[in-house]
Amino acid sequence: MEGWDPNTKSTLTQIPLLSTKAGPRDGAAWTQRLKEEYKALIAYTQMNKSNDNDWFRISAANPEGTRWTGKCWYVHNLLKYEFDLQFDIPVTYPATAPELELPQLDGKTQKMYRGGKICLTVHFKPLWAKNCPRFGIAHALCLGLAPWLAAEIPILVDSGMIKHKDDASSSNES
Repeated sequence: MEGWDPNTKSTLTQIPLLSTKAGPRDGAAWTQRLKEEYKALIAYTQMNKSNDNDWFRISAANPEGTRWTGKCWYVHNLLKYEFDLQFDIPVTYPATAPELELPQLDGKTQKMYRGGKICLTVHFKPLWAKNCPRFGIAHALCLGLAPWLAAEIPILVDSGMIKHKDDASSSNES
């Protein structure tokens, strides 16, 4: 964690670490892991809200907890840009991190794979591997998606690759 800014360190230390090493094929152990995931997500969401830094909503899209969907947003130049967020839990989870997808941004940046999967290979995947099984979905959002949004969204907006919803609706009306 050396080299990280104090805010990132502080945030990360407040997200509960997980202890159950189980994936979707592990039955009751997976149920226990899901409970830990929810606790970490709730703690991270509450922390974000208390710091006036609310930036995502997700929930399991199926009862097994293997498909997750939601929204994430980023504020740039006082405008809120909102995106669909989705990901599947890999069968090799937690050894393998989930691939976070923002389908609306597919093909708009080089730091993305087909299907809108954001690029996390260089910086995040080694960190995930080093911290397996302690890291979970909340950690992937905090250390993967949040910095990706902070790095990419301003560039996409400034280059005109994405438009604010109000800009798009006003150009359609004229």
